[in-house]
Amino acid sequence: MDTTHCAVDGWVDAIPAPGPRGTATFDLTIRPVDADTLPDDAPDTVVSCTSAAAGIVHELLHGIQPGDLLRVTGTLVQPSAPGEPARLTVDVLEVLDTALLPVLNDMVIDRYGDYCVIFDADTDAVPVFTTSGQWVGLADNPDAITTLIEIHERVTGGDA
Repeated sequence: MDTTHCAVDGWVDAIPAPGPRGTATFDLTIRPVDADTLPDDAPDTVVSCTSAAAGIVHELLHGIQPGDLLRVTGTLVQPSAPGEPARLTVDVLEVLDTALLPVLNDMVIDRYGDYCVIFDADTDAVPVFTTSGQWVGLADNPDAITTLIEIHERVTGGDA
């Protein structure tokens, strides 16, 4: 295996994930400097990154979001087989630019008075709970939430 100490700049495409034994992992997408001269279908280079440094792990898991431009420095291990991503063990992390808008997760929890609802980007159905965690029901779509809450309040006497 060929290893190199290097610094690379690239974008984070997905939220970094916790790894084993206090590490964090993420993929860094790297575009060549002359990307404008390449064909539109030219693939980007993806480097799989990991770090065990406590400060870097904390920043990755709590401060980095998709679209952030990072400079990472560390030890690069070339892939053992063609088509596999290179692996970079990150020793230094620098945020060069942040994404313009925060990226929302696929699910959002919202509150309707004494009720909580969960919006999921993959479905129109909306689970409804009381704030104490009691199951109320599944609204067919966001417009049906208030109807479901009204029915629940009639049945329970307004006791959420």
